[in-house]
Amino acid sequence: MLIQAQLAFAKLHELDLTKAAHDLLSALTELQRPGGEVNASQAELAALVGLSKNRTSIAMTQLLKRSIVLRPDRRYRSYFLHPYFAGYTSVEDLEQALADATEAIQAGELPAPTPPPEPPRHLSAVPTVG
Repeated sequence: MLIQAQLAFAKLHELDLTKAAHDLLSALTELQRPGGEVNASQAELAALVGLSKNRTSIAMTQLLKRSIVLRPDRRYRSYFLHPYFAGYTSVEDLEQALADATEAIQAGELPAPTPPPEPPRHLSAVPTVG
């Protein structure tokens, strides 16, 4: 059993994920190796979660855009959970990974998990009465 930081999961609601993306993240969390590496094709993930390949692809894109899932090498069947969401074998490994990730985020070497940008608001002029 892996140890995970609860703070990232507590803030998950702020990332505005679809149900399909939540389900996919849950499957990735189950399949991960210590440190967050997941080796599975999108077809395998789709079958595990019960989604179509297209919906799985859309959900994965959402996770990637929000930096919850990373693909630094763009390798086939290889995904990495962001260190804030990954599981570790010991508390020491967890604490070290979180410290390293925070430092890498501050240095601009690792993206922080981020919510989607707000859609632009187009304000129209309101006619004045009188």
